[in-house]
Amino acid sequence: MSRGRKARRGFFGWLWRLALLAVLWLAGVAAWIVWVGQRDQATRADAIIVLGAAAYHKNPSPVFRERIRHGLDLYRRGYAPVLVFTGGYGNGAPFAESQVARRYALQQGIPESAILIESASRNTRENLLQARMLMQQNDLHRVIVVSDPLHMARALRLSRRLGIDAVGSPTPSTRFRTVQTQWRFLLQEVYFFHRDLVLRD
Repeated sequence: MSRGRKARRGFFGWLWRLALLAVLWLAGVAAWIVWVGQRDQATRADAIIVLGAAAYHKNPSPVFRERIRHGLDLYRRGYAPVLVFTGGYGNGAPFAESQVARRYALQQGIPESAILIESASRNTRENLLQARMLMQQNDLHRVIVVSDPLHMARALRLSRRLGIDAVGSPTPSTRFRTVQTQWRFLLQEVYFFHRDLVLRD
C-alpha cells in the first residue's frame, strides 16, 4: 500500500472517530437536557418566577397558560408567597406577556399583593435579569423557576450565571406533545447550550 493511501485511510479513520465523538457528545447533552426537565426540585422559597411565553392580546398562549397554571399551583400549595411573572411586549402586542399572566392570575383568585411583574424582557436571559432586579428590590433570595421541561436546563444555567439562587419546577404538562415539536424544541435547546458556552456575557 502506498504512503498516500495509508495517509488517506488514517485521515478518514480520525475523521470517523471525531464524528462519532461529536454524535456521542450531542446525545449526552440532549440526554442531560431531558433529565433536568424531568426533575421537580420545588421546595420552600421566597418567590416563584414564571418565565414568559407568547400571549395573544389578553390571553396567554397554550404554552404560557401551562406555565402560569403550574406557578399558581405551587403558590397555592404554599411553596412561596410571591409570584413573579416575566415577559415583555411581543411585536405589536398591546399587552406585555407578564401583564397577561397577572390578569389570568387575578381571575383565578390570586391576591394582587402576591404578584410582581416586569414588562421589559424579550428572551429567557432578560426574563431572569429583570426578575433578579425585582428580587433585589423586594428582598427575595431563593426562587423556584417555572418553565417547560425541555427549557428548564437553560433557565437554570442562566440563573446560576446571573447569581440567582434557583431551583426548577417544570410544568407537569407541556403543549409540545408531538414527536416533531418535541424534537424541534430539544434541538433548539442543544443549540442554545453550545451558544451559551461561547457567549458568556
